[in-house]
Amino acid sequence: MRTTIDDVVRLRMTDPGAIAAALAARPRFGGVSSEKNLLVIAADHPARGALGAGGNPLAMADRRDLLDRVVTALGRPGVQGLLGTADIIEELALLGALDGKLVLGSMNRGGLAGTVFELDDRFTGYDARGIAQAGLDGGKMLLRIDPDDRGSASTLRACAAAIDDLAERQLIALVEPFMTRRAHGRVRNRLTPGAMIRSIAVTSGLGRTSAYTWLKLPVVDEMERVMAASTMPALILGGEVPTDTDAAMASWARALSLPTVKGLVIGRSLLYPIGDDVAKAVDDAVSLL
Repeated sequence: MRTTIDDVVRLRMTDPGAIAAALAARPRFGGVSSEKNLLVIAADHPARGALGAGGNPLAMADRRDLLDRVVTALGRPGVQGLLGTADIIEELALLGALDGKLVLGSMNRGGLAGTVFELDDRFTGYDARGIAQAGLDGGKMLLRIDPDDRGSASTLRACAAAIDDLAERQLIALVEPFMTRRAHGRVRNRLTPGAMIRSIAVTSGLGRTSAYTWLKLPVVDEMERVMAASTMPALILGGEVPTDTDAAMASWARALSLPTVKGLVIGRSLLYPIGDDVAKAVDDAVSLL
């Protein structure tokens, strides 16, 4: 009998050891191939207090609804993996939704959205030891750099240490870098080609080795020039739910034609699409691969 979300609640209360057992028992991902692009579903937003999607500021606040959407997405043909925090990964493992999937644990979730300390992005999620113990394939970290915010220095140092810790275990370090600035009290990512190239250059030099470092990047203007800044494999992120789905799909397709782009890691755009048909949105994204 398949585990339900009600079962997850019961197991959390009566048998928490079932979580580690489910992670240990799940079939592992078969391995990355340079000939095959990846589609990874991102579901790590809630832990940073970022619950909005589309026009709904609390779209991701209902955990049952979120899990239903993620399970639907992971069950579509061509979806290879998940990016999530420990709570979501453990729930999905209990539900059997991660069998055979590439799984990346989200690491620094302490830079809560809208706070004065947002750029001092502490590692409050997974660490490398926890990722290895859970049998995951790697960790993801967000690296936002604001020349006017001292918190960025702490995040840089923490990301470099996390890259080292993951590399020692031969695990992927997926880094999402941005140059940022504050506008009207809010952190805004700078999405110009020059800013993205600079953030990639900084990321490339972090840690004792770059052997296991991958990039998670947005689509911006002049992507050919941006992607020429590194030889690291890159996954393209989806960002906010697009108002023009066709245009977003076209931009992802163009990015996928570049030699260092090896797939997509998309969350809200597929989990809360216009029209609310998760399966169709995911299938459309798979068709790009």
